[in-house]
Amino acid sequence: MRKAEISRKTAETDISVTVDLDGTGRYDIRTGVGFFDHMMDQLARHALIDITLRCEGDLHIDDHHTVEDCGIALGQALTRALGDKRGIRRYGSFHLAMDDALVRAALDLSGRPFLVWNLPFPTEKIGSFDTELVREFFQALATHGGITLHVDLIHGVNSHHIAEAAFKAVARSLREAIEPDPRRADAIPSTKGML
Repeated sequence: MRKAEISRKTAETDISVTVDLDGTGRYDIRTGVGFFDHMMDQLARHALIDITLRCEGDLHIDDHHTVEDCGIALGQALTRALGDKRGIRRYGSFHLAMDDALVRAALDLSGRPFLVWNLPFPTEKIGSFDTELVREFFQALATHGGITLHVDLIHGVNSHHIAEAAFKAVARSLREAIEPDPRRADAIPSTKGML
């Protein structure tokens, strides 16, 4: 049962998230930030993780707290659902092409959070969405999910395509990393004996 539910309430956001790592990519995302909801839909669909996410945030200020805190809560939910990480592949990587954009993501579910971010955006906004919030989301996800995450833009000129390619590339990498390893079903994938 690789499922988890997290609730997180602060003065800035009120979040509930459920994940099923063995899902089919079903999603029900409502954060009040349209573009971010669209990106989270992509994350769920391409990682094959069922995600239900609700967030009421201080959007009258801006989208920052909502996006960052959703990354925190999702990272915590992934950590809880993975448990001791026994039997997973642990590593994942993917090159994702979307029209003009080509993004590479690689990750390690190591328990050692680290983000390497080489994903410049040609514009500051995608509609009304601040492009800098894409990094804020992944920083929070990596930190609270215990993920070493590298995201690199290889090519791209359209900010929407770059952001969407990044979410999909991370999703496909995450899908690979959380999948059961049929050759090591009962083993923790580390010479240390724990992750």
